[in-house]
Amino acid sequence: MKHVVVTIDGPAGTGKSTVARMVAQRLGYLYLDTGALYRAAALAVDGAGGDIDDNAECGRIVSETTIELKDNRVEVNGTDVTDEIRSSRVSTLSSRIAVHPSVRKVLLAVQRAFSDQQSLVVEGRDTGSVVFPDASVKIYLDASATERARRRHEEMISKGVAVSFDQVLTDVKNRDQRDISRQTAPLVVPEHAIVVDTTHLTVAGVVQKVVEVIQEKLADK
Repeated sequence: MKHVVVTIDGPAGTGKSTVARMVAQRLGYLYLDTGALYRAAALAVDGAGGDIDDNAECGRIVSETTIELKDNRVEVNGTDVTDEIRSSRVSTLSSRIAVHPSVRKVLLAVQRAFSDQQSLVVEGRDTGSVVFPDASVKIYLDASATERARRRHEEMISKGVAVSFDQVLTDVKNRDQRDISRQTAPLVVPEHAIVVDTTHLTVAGVVQKVVEVIQEKLADK
C-alpha cells in the first residue's frame, strides 16, 4: 500500500512545526521537520568554517554531512544539535543556505527517502510544491506578519533571549522576502493546497481543522 504524505507549508511563525507534530501524533504518521534539516545543514557549514553564501562550498559540505532525525531529536555527524539549531542565528543562516540549489538537491533526496518508510506529515516551505508535489493532502498555513512576529517574540523571551518585538517583526518580514523571492523553490501556495489562516486560531483549533481536512481529503480518494 502506498504511504500517505501530508504536506504543511507556510511562512515562518505560522506554527507549522507544532501543528505538524501534533497532527502526526493524532494520525499515527511519522513527523518530518524539513526546517530542522536545513538548520542542521547550516550548522554543519558554519561549523566547518564554510562560506554560507557559496553555493558549491555549502553543497559539498552538506553532502559530506550525516544528518539524522531520531525521536524528535536532530543529530549532525552523531552529535545531538536539537537545541543548538533553534537559535536565532542558526535560523538566519538556514534561510541563507536554503537559496542554494546544491544544498536543496542534497536535502531533497534525504526528505523523499522518508516516504519509503511510512506515512508522513512533513512541514516546510516547499514540501507541497517541490519535495512532494504528488502528496495525498497539501495544507498551507498562513497568518499576518504581526501575529507571527508576536508568537516568535514570546517564544524567544520565554527562552531568555533579549530581543525587541520590532527586531523580530523585521526579521520575519526579511525572512518572508528571502523565501518568496529566491530563485530555487520559492515559497508559494502549492497547487491544490487548502489554506488555513491561523491568525485567530489556537494551536488546538488549527490541529483540529487540519485533521478534519486530511480525513475529508483521504475519504474522497
